Amino acid sequence: MIIEKAPGKLYIAGEYAVLEQNCPAIIVALDQFVTATIFPAHGMTGVIHSKQYSQNSIHWRRSGNKMVIDNRDNPFEYIISAIRFTEQYLVENGIKLKIFDLHIDSDLDSKDGKKYGLGSSAAVTVATVKAILYFYGIELNKDLIFKLAAISHYNVQGNGSAGDIAASVYGGWLAYQTFDKKWLKAQLSHQKLSKIIEQAWPGLLVQVLTPPAGMDLLIGWSGQPASTSQLVDKTDAHKEDIKKEYQHFLNDSRACVLAMIKGFKENDINQIQNEIRRNRKILANFAKLNHIAIEIPRLTKLIEIAESFGFAAKTSGAGNGDCGIVITNHAQRESLLKMEWREAGIIPLDFQVHTLSN
Repeated sequence: MIIEKAPGKLYIAGEYAVLEQNCPAIIVALDQFVTATIFPAHGMTGVIHSKQYSQNSIHWRRSGNKMVIDNRDNPFEYIISAIRFTEQYLVENGIKLKIFDLHIDSDLDSKDGKKYGLGSSAAVTVATVKAILYFYGIELNKDLIFKLAAISHYNVQGNGSAGDIAASVYGGWLAYQTFDKKWLKAQLSHQKLSKIIEQAWPGLLVQVLTPPAGMDLLIGWSGQPASTSQLVDKTDAHKEDIKKEYQHFLNDSRACVLAMIKGFKENDINQIQNEIRRNRKILANFAKLNHIAIEIPRLTKLIEIAESFGFAAKTSGAGNGDCGIVITNHAQRESLLKMEWREAGIIPLDFQVHTLSN
């Protein structure tokens, strides 16, 4: 029996812009995990099982008189995709395939099954890839895991930056830039998977960051789950209508995140906090341009309470629900902030940054 875990993540800054090349984001891995357990199957059939995911909600939409299910929110789609691409890689490397049972467990969602927005689809993809590689005796190289998981995830989702994949693979605090997705799509159409894995991916950047001493991350949950893929679809569809404004948004986000990375390198918490506030304003303008609600009222309240303590706060990820993040440098006041959050119906999440060993 083999057990492999992959952590969840939260975006700290640079979300939405990170979908484009040369636009960095800062992401953090958290100590909440998807666990994949794999073992040889008995007989000629295998089982893929998950108690949580069998109860997971699936989004659907209306297309004329047809109900269309959006399988990008169905974690089993990611598991199957991860198995398919990882096994394709194994076959190309001359490895004979076996039949196995795979059991998935997760603590990335609340006890009643609601999503926190910690990147469960990415974590389950990474955990599945790791478990299968280990099952076949392949050394767990992080770059190999990332590329297989990124391809598997993109095959289902069709959009996204794979930043959440990077957080689940590399752990800790990360600066991340996405790869050229058109290049990857073209490669997948005519190139062997093993050759694609061996290549340097244009635009891809993963850099581990060390947080300044005394800096802490607080997380509050709005209680309202959100669908990242649907929000990204909406903004993608609107890009051509606001070309000039969209480019301005990308430039502002890039400058902001680069300044925040500089704050990490120079151990400057104040600079990181200032850029968090700046990023919040950049996202607010982006939301107006796209007629979407990134900062719902309860997230605004979360941020306002944090700012009243002198901390810096913003939404995390696509917004419209899920979590808000706070960068603090006065740990003794955090308990008071959490108390005010609870009074406002905001749930503090007692999660810590998860750092992986090299």
